[in-house]
Amino acid sequence: MSARIALLPGDFIGPEVTEVARGALEALAPRFGLDLTFETLPFGGAAIDAHGVPFPDVTREAVRKADAVLLGAVGGPQAHPWNALPREQRVESGLLALRAHLEVFANLRPVAVVPGLESLSPLKSDVAQGTDMLIVRELTGGIYFGSPSEATDAWGVSTMRYERHEVERIARVAFEAAQGRSGRVTSVDKANVLDVSQFWRDVVVGIHETEFPTLTLEHMYVDNAAMQIASQPTQFDVVVTGNLFGDILSDLAAVIPGSLGLLPSASLGGSVGLFEPVHGSAPDIAGQDLANPVGMLLSAAMLLRHGLEAPAAADALESAVHAALADDPTRDLGGTRGTEAFANAVQSALTAESTPA
Repeated sequence: MSARIALLPGDFIGPEVTEVARGALEALAPRFGLDLTFETLPFGGAAIDAHGVPFPDVTREAVRKADAVLLGAVGGPQAHPWNALPREQRVESGLLALRAHLEVFANLRPVAVVPGLESLSPLKSDVAQGTDMLIVRELTGGIYFGSPSEATDAWGVSTMRYERHEVERIARVAFEAAQGRSGRVTSVDKANVLDVSQFWRDVVVGIHETEFPTLTLEHMYVDNAAMQIASQPTQFDVVVTGNLFGDILSDLAAVIPGSLGLLPSASLGGSVGLFEPVHGSAPDIAGQDLANPVGMLLSAAMLLRHGLEAPAAADALESAVHAALADDPTRDLGGTRGTEAFANAVQSALTAESTPA
């Protein structure tokens, strides 16, 4: 299989973890018959500096021609000049534009506590142990894209709107994911006070009844869902929700494993998938060999599984990451390895697996 991967390293630690993922993909590619080519493209704050905009035309054109897009991390500290630009020129607007350009409407964020690292969780170890949920967030609709959206000196308004087809397609993604897991889906909304949430709930029920009747569906208000995720996370398997609620709940759940550096994500739905770790650009540790590359490596595994349909290669990369974590984690997790040392350990595990006994 030949595949072109667009690399968007981004800012601060973004290039560091992107290079680690690239090295791992290159290490395993021959073993699984993958002919991978990489194109590095400007995006985020680095693109603002070089091109004046966070999502320049050269990147816009290239990502649609790729087979998958791997994004590092973008943005800077609050006081950075990037954040003083008009909203449409900021890094966050570029990220929204990238998602819309690729037409990726479903964000998949797995949240799992690594066995042996339960003590890192802010929750009690016995509460965190066994957490393994998949949050499916609608990504291109809802209040972030609704109209009207405006602010004046006297008032501000944003509109949460969902079309039927938007809810139907994200519901299908969640139910299809649940078929490969425990068969349980929790739909999160605020139907007790929001008409748009009642519409969301009605449409999800319709898809369940007509297309996935053998699966289990439950509903939960978003405020209760936040409380339950923080107090009893193991009750959840697949969670499906809208853009705003998904943004908040996925970040809440992300702290359960003990580090944002552990978590990957995939944004799917268009012809080209977008894969990225959930952590930020961490300017305070950039260039110090302190960045945790696990989330990026696992995002690369999701790229293999969902973007290139190479599940065996994805399994191998995930196994190598978990083996390296079990042997000696990164420094932020209480281990001794820096970015480079952990990358080398993963590549060694991949090489060992491919060497005949």
